[in-house]
Amino acid sequence: MTIATALLIGVVVVLTLFFALRVLLSRRVRGGRKEGSAPSEDLQPDEAILSGDRRTFLKVVGIGGLSVLPAVALPAVFNSEAGVASTESPATGPGGRIRQWTMIIDLRSCDGCQSQDSPPKCTTACIEGHLAPEPMEWIQVFEEELEGGGTRFLPTPCMQCQNPPCVNVCPVGATFSTPEGAVLIDQERCIGCRICMAACPYDRRFFNWSDPPIPPEALLADYSPDHQIPATKGTVMKCDMCPDMARAGTLPYCSQACPNGAIYYGDLEEDIATNGREIVSVSRFLTTNNAEVLKEHLGTKPRVFYIPGHGEAVGRDPFTEGREPTEWPWVQRVEGSQTWSR
Repeated sequence: MTIATALLIGVVVVLTLFFALRVLLSRRVRGGRKEGSAPSEDLQPDEAILSGDRRTFLKVVGIGGLSVLPAVALPAVFNSEAGVASTESPATGPGGRIRQWTMIIDLRSCDGCQSQDSPPKCTTACIEGHLAPEPMEWIQVFEEELEGGGTRFLPTPCMQCQNPPCVNVCPVGATFSTPEGAVLIDQERCIGCRICMAACPYDRRFFNWSDPPIPPEALLADYSPDHQIPATKGTVMKCDMCPDMARAGTLPYCSQACPNGAIYYGDLEEDIATNGREIVSVSRFLTTNNAEVLKEHLGTKPRVFYIPGHGEAVGRDPFTEGREPTEWPWVQRVEGSQTWSR
């Protein structure tokens, strides 16, 4: 199918729906509410949808219903031409196999950016790349005590669970798993109930308690669950594993920014991962380095794996404690926004 054909189909679909809606509205204006009719028959189209009046709703979209299939196919047509996939069209590898994104964090190479005399660069890059509001740290670097004394640093993004408790409890389907394995949140659907936050055993979800403190340019972004920009009051947000960047052939912000190459991003289906400096076999890298996942006993099956360590590969002394606090770089913030405590 050519782009011209696809455009023509799209125009036909839009016009069909438009005229169907006009017909319904004009009938309502001319005839008013008939005597003895049910209240739901007098609703506006958007009110009919919200009220659950199926018959009125079907009148609005019924004529255009026959054209739904071509409309759904349009994104795939354009994306195949451009070489970029959407959330609805997952990225595929050789043989048409769907990518299965994963992350490996090598703690032997993580020193919390102590050697850089700066806050963890993975966190900073994530904040800047996603225009995240304060105090959201989608990949937060914790400092954990070791059994024999001293500490290690633990970068903690969303675990992108294969059995995600958050998805299982969301009452409106706002949080969902994609075919590529990423767990996303649709802020346009989120009702702010925060049940998913209570269900997450890793505490990796964040709530916008007020108008988020984000830079003004964030309001110019086209919203997508793939990147969650701009943030919206009364919704939940979290690390999305940057699937849009992966489809475009680039590493996530955190992996790109790590000065020690501690964060690998890869595809379980192709059994390959990279930190931008070297390429490894996922299965062999995990096995030969005794990889772990957090809270394995819960059965959430995370897609984020850890190679045990305390920064020894980059010369860190585990008894050198402390890291620089995270900072948000926004010089200007959206008018009326507020900052809150986590």
